[in-house]
Amino acid sequence: MRFLSPGFLFALLTIAIPVIIHLFNFRKFKKVYFSNVRFLKDVQLQISSRQHLKDRLILFTRILGLSFLAFAFAQPYIPAEDQRNGFQQEVLSIYIDNSYSMEAVNKEGTLLDEAKRKARELSSAHGISDKFQLLTNDFEGKNQRLLSFEEFQNAVDEVKISSANRTIDQIISRQREVFLKEPNSLKTIYFISDFQKSIIPEDPIPVDSSIKIRLVKLSSNSLPNVSIDSVWFGTAIHKPGDSEKLVVRLRNNSDEEALNIPVKLQVNKVQKAIASMTISPRSMQTDTLNFSGLNSGWQQAELEITDFPVVFDDKFYFSFNVQPSLSVLIISGGKQNEYLNSVYRSDPFFKVINVASGNINYSGLSEYPLIILNEVASISDGLIQQLNSYILRGGSLIVFPDLENDQSDLKKFLAKVGTDIPIQVLNTENKVTAINLDHPVFQGVFENVPKQIDLPIVKKYLRYSSQNTNNRQNLLEMQGKISFFSEYKIGSGKIYLSAATLNSETSNFARHSVFVPIMYQTALLSLRNQNLFFKLNRDQQIELPKISLNSNQTLKLKNEKFEAIPDLRQNENFSQLYIADQIKKAENYQLLKNDSLIAVLSFNENGSESNMSYLNNGQIKELFPKQKIEILNTDPSSISNAVKSIDQGTSLWKVCLILALFFFAAEILLLRFYKGTQIKPINN
Repeated sequence: MRFLSPGFLFALLTIAIPVIIHLFNFRKFKKVYFSNVRFLKDVQLQISSRQHLKDRLILFTRILGLSFLAFAFAQPYIPAEDQRNGFQQEVLSIYIDNSYSMEAVNKEGTLLDEAKRKARELSSAHGISDKFQLLTNDFEGKNQRLLSFEEFQNAVDEVKISSANRTIDQIISRQREVFLKEPNSLKTIYFISDFQKSIIPEDPIPVDSSIKIRLVKLSSNSLPNVSIDSVWFGTAIHKPGDSEKLVVRLRNNSDEEALNIPVKLQVNKVQKAIASMTISPRSMQTDTLNFSGLNSGWQQAELEITDFPVVFDDKFYFSFNVQPSLSVLIISGGKQNEYLNSVYRSDPFFKVINVASGNINYSGLSEYPLIILNEVASISDGLIQQLNSYILRGGSLIVFPDLENDQSDLKKFLAKVGTDIPIQVLNTENKVTAINLDHPVFQGVFENVPKQIDLPIVKKYLRYSSQNTNNRQNLLEMQGKISFFSEYKIGSGKIYLSAATLNSETSNFARHSVFVPIMYQTALLSLRNQNLFFKLNRDQQIELPKISLNSNQTLKLKNEKFEAIPDLRQNENFSQLYIADQIKKAENYQLLKNDSLIAVLSFNENGSESNMSYLNNGQIKELFPKQKIEILNTDPSSISNAVKSIDQGTSLWKVCLILALFFFAAEILLLRFYKGTQIKPINN
């Protein structure tokens, strides 16, 4: 046992006072004369022994009472097993949760303000020579250095709400990294948070018995909250002036029904649609917003709901590109095909360019989302290489074979690409008997599908091998499960193989009603649409179509109040944009090459903070099944004392005070109720 204030042990000298009083009884006696004291002698001896017992008991209680009172002021304690010695330095990593949920208010103000006060108190409870790390959800480089006491106090003042949020295993792993700089010091982790359920880790928390983990849980009431979960369009293609259908999905994160939540859509800061939605408790609800009147180019959209008191997730940003036109390149082995020209030139959205197979500009192939090879028998090695790269980078290619000439060049090309290859040309009649209505090409084409649907008839066709089944999907199939029109996904692109030509002598495919939607939809699906939005702190790598930069060109991410230079890395078929932690605020950002707009990228919160539910102490302990942890009292007046008490060991001053009061009470009871035997009169 040790004493926190051993100087108070000098008060034990006060024990001498009751002892002196006991030894020198200063009470005056009065003489009483009796004629005969023979009968009083035995009685006097009996009363004296009882009086001595009483005096000794009173002396005993006084000595013990004064002793334990002195001990209480000296604050005795039993040292902890891992108690530091007076010369050993301690390194403390104090994490302050600064996520959006810490904007909640309790009787002490916002949770973030309370967390900052707790952090200051915790640092004050340790030695001034100890070193401190201040960690927040931002995971900034400055958080990985150790601070003095004064530097730590100043750094706490600068902590602000952040859009970043981390799981508890990520935070503790980050805290452990700073301890590597001080291997011989005592190590303590403090974790100040409201312990929202989003902090639950996916992976187990690693155990390290050399590190003490102390948790400070801040109290907050669960709040009702509705958040925007996601948005998507009914179709991926956007044309100028077309009617758009935007599907909105809201999430109710509370146990109460959310009634008539207002929803407002703005595109390029112009209001386009409004609605209201009612969502059942702990569920999601979708609604469709209709709007039109868009011009070509990139559209910056913002969806907003009105929901109090939690408002940080009431806005949702997304962006999309309205294409002014779609260019289709038709490479023909002979004369132009009238059916292809007719199907695309009927809509001004399509721009058709016809070239001969011997007059191709290879460098311009990437400008066309869709290329059609129409009865090209001779395919050079250069064209094979360029078309292969075109498909891998995301282009779409449709092949109508030449049935009159040798298929060796086509076989060589398809073997290079990785699809099925030609086997033989068949001059027998066959009929398409199966149509894959689940394929995106036929989405929205048929309102009602008749049981006996009329499908194309073929008189001459090319049969392909059927070995490649991993990336093949048949759109139309002939009798005997022979492929008539198939799709293959190669790299980031697609290739469609037709078994027949568009010549009316070999089939009626070009004049059949199914031909137009197939050609129309494959062209529209060739447009590679970028994601409508990305998630902050999650989508750190963004894949984009190939971006070429000259030596004097740079990329910039920019909006009205922000500008950054992202890291661009080139892949063989596409470009990768790395934003790291540069984007911290949910908004729309323009991606510029010098001053030319390449794309608009939209970022939103990842949604984990929207569920305002919290872990209780039992659930927190379950996160550390093999690690000893301490959950500190959150009473603002006692957290510093709680830390000191834990560091010192088992405190005994309260026990000493109780014992002192007990013995003083015993003294009073002895004086009041303990009496000698009264002398009865003696009758002679």
